[in-house]
Amino acid sequence: MLYFLSSLKKTRLLTCAGSVILYLASVYDVAQAEQWYTGSLLSPAPAKNHTGQGTIEPYFTYSLPVGYFDAAGVSQPQHPRQQLFSNSTLWKYGLTESLSIQAHTVVSYGWKNTQGHSNGPKFGDFPVDLIWRFIDGNQKRYIPSFNIFAGVVFPTGDYNKLQNAQNGVGTGSYVFRTALLSQSSYMLPGNHPLRLRTWGWFRHALNAARLDGRTTYSTPTGFQGHGRPGMSGQAGFSLEYGITRRWVAAVDVARDWANGSKIWGTTQNGSHLKKIGTSSGDWQVDPAVEYNFNSSIGLITGASIYYAGHNTGIRVAPQFAVNVVF
Repeated sequence: MLYFLSSLKKTRLLTCAGSVILYLASVYDVAQAEQWYTGSLLSPAPAKNHTGQGTIEPYFTYSLPVGYFDAAGVSQPQHPRQQLFSNSTLWKYGLTESLSIQAHTVVSYGWKNTQGHSNGPKFGDFPVDLIWRFIDGNQKRYIPSFNIFAGVVFPTGDYNKLQNAQNGVGTGSYVFRTALLSQSSYMLPGNHPLRLRTWGWFRHALNAARLDGRTTYSTPTGFQGHGRPGMSGQAGFSLEYGITRRWVAAVDVARDWANGSKIWGTTQNGSHLKKIGTSSGDWQVDPAVEYNFNSSIGLITGASIYYAGHNTGIRVAPQFAVNVVF
């Protein structure tokens, strides 16, 4: 009888211990499955997963030029240097479980030695996009999600009749833009999740802007005519490595390219001017660290570093952003 009671107690203890172990394991698995992210500095983000879900993400950036890449891609010193402080805020809202709308508001303040400062903060051009997730991802089957972006950049920024070159922050043209984004997640050894995004942007101006005098197209005083931005785009990938549930190491690598803008018209002395600007391109890397307070609020800080290219500036742009999901 005593042996039977002793065995029963042992069985109950083992059962309780097993239950505790299973519970802790399940909690651990859930914690690992619910890795928190803010998103990397550069990569676009997919459509929201729920109708009515929103995101606000303000970025604060200081752009510090350190040189210039010439036509051959050789770095050259640059003086004076154009400096810029900007706030770019992403606003996103889920229209359905697979369709979202997003917009960016950009406010900047620029200054350059011998060329003065902006006349206060300047509101730039205003992009609005629809995002459709047409393939849902499946982590267990290694299937990434796919999203397509389509939108227009509205010409809300000053670009024409500039008394101060620092006030020029727009193009004057409606610009169509589209992108394809894939996102996938993997579990690495030690139960560290890794999120991968790859994307490609394409932009094309829908109209020519009317130009009068000094403009963002570098036209001289007295010029009368039109200008049109060249086609441009970007391709890149990002990696986000979950160190812990709250801490994430992130990096983006991207290639930007742009065809030269086209201008045509007459100068102040009546001569005709028709010109196509030089094309440009750059490579950038954006290392960053994310800290997530919970699944809805996170902070990311890092820098964009432009390390190669042609006909473009060499810049370092430290920045930070707050990501709020509601």
